[in-house]
Amino acid sequence: MSLNLQPVPLLLYFPRIFIIIFIKKETVVPNRLAHESSPYLLQHANNPVDWYPWGEEALRQAKAEDKPIFLSIGYSACHWCHVMEHESFENEQTAALMNEHFINIKVDREERPDLDSIYMDAVVAISGHGGWPMSVFLTPDGVPFYGGTYFPPTPRHGMPSFEQVLKSIAHVYHHQKNDVRNNGTALLSRMGMGLALQGEGSLDPAVPELALQALSRTFDRTNGGFSQAPKFPQPMTYDFLLRSYYRNKRASSLDMVELTLHKMAQGGMYDQLGGGFHRYSVDSIWLVPHFEKMLYDNALLARLYLHTYQLTGQPFYRRIVEETLDYVIREMTHPAGGFYSTQDADSEGEEGKFFLWTPAEIKAILGEEESRIFCAAYDVTPGGNFEGKSILNLPTPLEQVSRNLNLTLDQLEDILSRGRKKLFIEREKRVKPGRDEKIITAWNGLMLAAFAEAARVLHRPDYREAAIHNAEFILSTMLKENRLFRIWKETPGQAKLMGNLEDYAFYADGLLALYQTTFNPRWFQQARALMDVVLDHFQDEENGGFFDTADDHEQLVIRPKSVQDNATPCGNSMAVRTLLMLAAYTGQVRYETPAVKALISLQGPMSQYPGAFAHWLGALEFAVAPPKEVAVIGSLTSEDTKALLDATLTPYRPNQVVACADENLTTSHPELVEARPKRGGRATAYVCHRFACQQPVTEVEELESLL
Repeated sequence: MSLNLQPVPLLLYFPRIFIIIFIKKETVVPNRLAHESSPYLLQHANNPVDWYPWGEEALRQAKAEDKPIFLSIGYSACHWCHVMEHESFENEQTAALMNEHFINIKVDREERPDLDSIYMDAVVAISGHGGWPMSVFLTPDGVPFYGGTYFPPTPRHGMPSFEQVLKSIAHVYHHQKNDVRNNGTALLSRMGMGLALQGEGSLDPAVPELALQALSRTFDRTNGGFSQAPKFPQPMTYDFLLRSYYRNKRASSLDMVELTLHKMAQGGMYDQLGGGFHRYSVDSIWLVPHFEKMLYDNALLARLYLHTYQLTGQPFYRRIVEETLDYVIREMTHPAGGFYSTQDADSEGEEGKFFLWTPAEIKAILGEEESRIFCAAYDVTPGGNFEGKSILNLPTPLEQVSRNLNLTLDQLEDILSRGRKKLFIEREKRVKPGRDEKIITAWNGLMLAAFAEAARVLHRPDYREAAIHNAEFILSTMLKENRLFRIWKETPGQAKLMGNLEDYAFYADGLLALYQTTFNPRWFQQARALMDVVLDHFQDEENGGFFDTADDHEQLVIRPKSVQDNATPCGNSMAVRTLLMLAAYTGQVRYETPAVKALISLQGPMSQYPGAFAHWLGALEFAVAPPKEVAVIGSLTSEDTKALLDATLTPYRPNQVVACADENLTTSHPELVEARPKRGGRATAYVCHRFACQQPVTEVEELESLL
């Protein structure tokens, strides 16, 4: 069957579309989305489209009326999702066409990553590209048979208009129904095959080296990053490079990380005034970003910069960590302790408006002389670098700028620091981008880990409190009868949607990080309990690894099983690493065996496509290192215990787990600390591998020699 439609590429950036005014001709009656809590769905509640949320009502109606389903998937901070809404979903004529011929379903991908994964795989299989907004056409049974991403309101760039697509799909569905169903069934079969995995063998220490060689071949040695435009931050890839450097001390691995981290943090992708990273750069030099800020990006990048600070000791990296986490506390934290999801790219209807400056605006705030210096350093010019205005960035090293301006470096940095503070205060008066205030368990787990680890390394008690506050909130709000929920929003104030694999794995990882900061056994036991649920309800007993959804989850057209890392680790790779840590803490093979089996099955793809399996590679490094198990026996309030813990935890040591408890007070702590006495009444450290320990030590120097 031919649908006579062109594949639709992923559209990352177009020239701006100016929308002058919208005139409402009559009172708008909200559609069904008005009863939802997702900000993204609520944004579409006044569309003339007869939207349904995903659920039995919509699927039942499609079957009753024998209509195909139009499924639109996006998220609140997605700029092109907003564009397609304005152009098509707010258009009365287009909406009438949609309502006549389709059952229309709107999904927030952040709420339903299971649906997003299934139908994104379908769109990629159909068109060769993916992205958001995702536009998929389904049979009434939910089987995909055609799809794309953004469709324009009129034909352009070789793409049909959205109305042309709607008319063609409606015609094909009703006149070639058997072909539609047969093709959909064949597509599902291909999707279910997934990657060809090797089932036998053993862990291969050569795989990380092969992956490193593959990454080196595609690295941009001028601007950092991999490939050209667009450039994504890929924190897991750089974390793997740090692990590689830790293992082999090859300077080129660290050089790739440092070049990229400097370029990103000095570019427009980083908010030079408020801290925090935007989603990605549309160009090759990290200048022009897509301006939305995502919680997960900032969690992963904060941790990456922290690890680089641990390795190098350079204050630059610490500053970026602290500015990023301070931004999260200031702007992305609910009073109860949860972390919000995203901030939009747009404000006042314009992409990036909140972040842009002109020389005149800066002069009015800083005065003639200091504005001249600030603009020279931060690339603010009359012509601008983005649609007539300027994104703040540091294209020239400050040492060179200071020489050009006949200033000492200290003088320049003082002026720039004052300027940033003044501009930030003034910027706070602007209309801020919208914020998606739903709290997602998985992403909160990533940020929990970042705060917990930064608190430990940087000795920031406020970060420690933020981490504890978050754990108390999530475990009291999202956990019911030891099962996690995925979403919470202040209105209606209830947790909803069953947790996916990533919710369990990410949050367990965060809790283990918090345990290693506080050594409160509560956090360890809860992490363990979450991963026990993963083993009981998510494990693929036949093929290894884990499904994205639990065995008692809503039945979908296929049971998704994502194995590739993307902007975040996939649930599988995080589950594997967390299970390996639990195995090191407990000595239990029930945690180690499924993790090792999954790693073995993906060693081929890891070596060939390291960018898509970077977090897996980190887990593999941990497994083959092998990890060191460190038990510190002593009171957390005693100076000798603190000294041993600082020696263990402050440097970058990615392949270790640490437990601490006082002698005879080990109840609920990991098995690692059981039956290990102090020596001579002093705090004592045991360094072990598979619970076989070297001679216990009490001196910091002795401990460091064992680590």
